[in-house]
Amino acid sequence: MIRFEHVSKTFDDKTKVVDSLELEIRKGEFFVLIGPSGCGKTTTMKMINRLIETTEGSIFIDGKNIRDYNIHELRWDIGYVLQQIALFPHMTIAENIAVVPEMRKWSKAKIQKRVDELLEMVGLDPDTYRGRMPDELSGGQKQRVGVVRALAANPKIVLMDEPFSALDPLSREQLQRDLVDLQKKIQKTIVFVTHDMQEALALGDRICIMKDGKAVQIDTPEVILQNPANTFVEEFIGKPRLSWYDHRKVEDIVSILAQEGKQGEGNPLSTEAPLQDALLRLEREKEIPIEQNGTYIGTLTSQHIVQYIVEQMKVRG
Repeated sequence: MIRFEHVSKTFDDKTKVVDSLELEIRKGEFFVLIGPSGCGKTTTMKMINRLIETTEGSIFIDGKNIRDYNIHELRWDIGYVLQQIALFPHMTIAENIAVVPEMRKWSKAKIQKRVDELLEMVGLDPDTYRGRMPDELSGGQKQRVGVVRALAANPKIVLMDEPFSALDPLSREQLQRDLVDLQKKIQKTIVFVTHDMQEALALGDRICIMKDGKAVQIDTPEVILQNPANTFVEEFIGKPRLSWYDHRKVEDIVSILAQEGKQGEGNPLSTEAPLQDALLRLEREKEIPIEQNGTYIGTLTSQHIVQYIVEQMKVRG
């Protein structure tokens, strides 16, 4: 879907912020860019829609070099969500959402239908919110409008630049959950920048950890947690702080098991088994049936373990 080939960015002061980056983002994937300040993650994202031009190398979308696209058409096909949602203050919520569809000459009926559809999708009643002004909304509601505005013209790709970092912790967690649910429905290719490892683990299908303009590790949350590429990744994800789960048992994670009722394939693992045994098996198997006192109680996947670890990281601060 999106491919970086030997992409570098050097600014006028000779600072090289992205250094020969090679990566591929798959269609429909939630791809997270994360790393310390100045690592090049936001620059990497902004080069996709040419808000920042590459110095060297090429970026391709669906096999076509982004320099070969008309820049306006390129950006119309890429939704963009910022940390500070810049809603137009003198336009209603419906008018804010309709900006790009109007630029693309959609009919009024089609635009109204799309506005209502999107508001409903993020839990905002259209009759209540379409005529409101931005200053009548809470921070979380503004962020929801910012997200659906980026989706208004049905783009193939959505770029999200630390969209929840300015919110309070409760609003942030709720919007993270909402975004996961929304992505299941819309299946867009999302490139998401964050500095928060908990957020990256909770949201990403794959995570790209960057340092000094380079991709240090690109993997699923499960692989990154189990097999960090080097000491930098270990320290960045807080591996020493996660050592507490080495002594946990499967029973500690029972509350978030998938409860299908029908036992999956493979030998059942007891709730008394160490969680590390489950982690080792999940390197080879997609899911593990779990039993308690000889009775099947659910199926464990690596995603469940990541969810558990993220929840515990939040509890432990």
